[in-house]
Amino acid sequence: MGRSRRTLPEELLLLALDPATGTTAQPQSLDLGLAGAQLVELALAGRIAPDGDRIAVVVPRPTGDPTLDSALELLRRRGAPVRAVHWIGGPRLGLRQIYLSHLERCGMVQAVPGQMCGVLPTTRYQATETAISREIRSRLDSAIRTGVPPDPRTAALAALAHAVGLGKHLYPGNEGRSSRSRLRDLIRHDPMGGLVAHAVMDVQNGAAAQPRRGPAGPSGRPTGGVRGATEPARGVPMQPRHGSMARVVAH
Repeated sequence: MGRSRRTLPEELLLLALDPATGTTAQPQSLDLGLAGAQLVELALAGRIAPDGDRIAVVVPRPTGDPTLDSALELLRRRGAPVRAVHWIGGPRLGLRQIYLSHLERCGMVQAVPGQMCGVLPTTRYQATETAISREIRSRLDSAIRTGVPPDPRTAALAALAHAVGLGKHLYPGNEGRSSRSRLRDLIRHDPMGGLVAHAVMDVQNGAAAQPRRGPAGPSGRPTGGVRGATEPARGVPMQPRHGSMARVVAH
């Protein structure tokens, strides 16, 4: 997998960056969204595939992207398909910072040192390649405005943006209500994106959905099933859950 195309985690992070503050919107749910975006990217690369509400590795060959390949290797080590909600709910160490640092190395964002409360050193991130951010946003806007089914990548990005709560960040206020509704509806256009987006929302709701055996509902999400407690992902390092990682205390 070449580096000429941005990955879904990178695109999701660029969508979430606030150009005015240099911080990320919805920081805690964004952590979950980035883990989910990795799954969708691996599926688009043909490395994994959905198996009911589980994720199965079908081609363990590396993609060439170190962060994605690390996720792929963890999935491979599980030995059996893993439920998407368990994978996304498993904490990860500094995933958002890894992607921010990568975007900085690629010249798409610039780190801006600062201070919190005039004492604590922090780092904000400003998008430097604004044309790239505009192109990503315009794909979503076009899908929302035209109603034409988007390509799988854009549909998955829309599903993830909705799942992590970026709707109000992208389309604020009463005037953005219809756009937020249409953003949510785009979730049905990509099965893998829909599976992952619903898993992200399940984790945020504090529940891991049990395997669903019912037929798909109008939104494309299977109905029925019982909810239980989230099982932590084994072999995955802990990630702190405090504030926006777009504001990082310097070491």
